[in-house]
Amino acid sequence: MIRKARARLVASLSLLTVEVVLMGGVFVASALLFFYLTRVVFAASSVQFDTWAFVRLDALRAAWPLLTPVVQALTFFASLPWLVAAGIGLPLLLRYWGHRHEAAEVFGAVAGASLLNQLLKTYFNRLRPDSALIVQGGLSFPSGHAMIGLALYGCLAWILWRHRRHPVWGLLLLLFALLIGITRVYLHVHYATDVVAGFAGALLWLILLRGIFQFKNRREKREGNR
Repeated sequence: MIRKARARLVASLSLLTVEVVLMGGVFVASALLFFYLTRVVFAASSVQFDTWAFVRLDALRAAWPLLTPVVQALTFFASLPWLVAAGIGLPLLLRYWGHRHEAAEVFGAVAGASLLNQLLKTYFNRLRPDSALIVQGGLSFPSGHAMIGLALYGCLAWILWRHRRHPVWGLLLLLFALLIGITRVYLHVHYATDVVAGFAGALLWLILLRGIFQFKNRREKREGNR
C-alpha cells in the first residue's frame, strides 16, 4: 500500500512538473511575442506582415468568391452576441451537470479575456483597417475575436483534455479558434498583427487563470482536510 501510494505521488509530481514547465514556457513565449508585436506595430510602424497577409487572403477571396459567406458565418462564433451567450450559458450548463469548477473556469476565461482585451485596445488605440468588407466598430489591437475566441475554445479544449474526454475534439476547438482569427484578416476588419497579438493575449490569460484556479483548489483541499 505504501509503495503504491508513493508511486502515485511520484507520478503526480512528475506530471505537475511537466505541466508547470510547459505552461511557464508558453507564458514566457506568449509575453515575448506580444511585446515584439507592439514594437513592430507601434515603434517600428512596420506593415510588412499585415500587407503580406492581406495580399494572400485577398487572392484566396478572388479565387474562391463563394468562400466569403462561409467566412462571415464562421466569424460569428466569436462575435459579441455569441460570446455573451456562450460565456453565460455554458457555465450554467456545466454547473447544472455538476461541474462547478469547470463552470467557473469557462466564465472566468470569457469574462477575463473580454475585460483584458478592452483595456489593451484602449491603451494601444489602434484604428481598424479602412478597407473592411463589413461594418465593424471599435478599435483594432489586439483582436477581440481572436483573443476572446481562443480564451473560450482554448478553455473548453483544456477541460476536455484534462478529463481525458475526446482529445480530438479539443484539438478541433483550437483549430476552430485559429480559423476565426484568420476570418478577421480575410474580412479586413483586423490586421494580421492584431490577430496574432490576440492569440498571444489569450494564452497569457488562460495560463494565469489556470494558475489562479490551481491555487484556489489547493487551498480548498487544505481547508477541507483540517
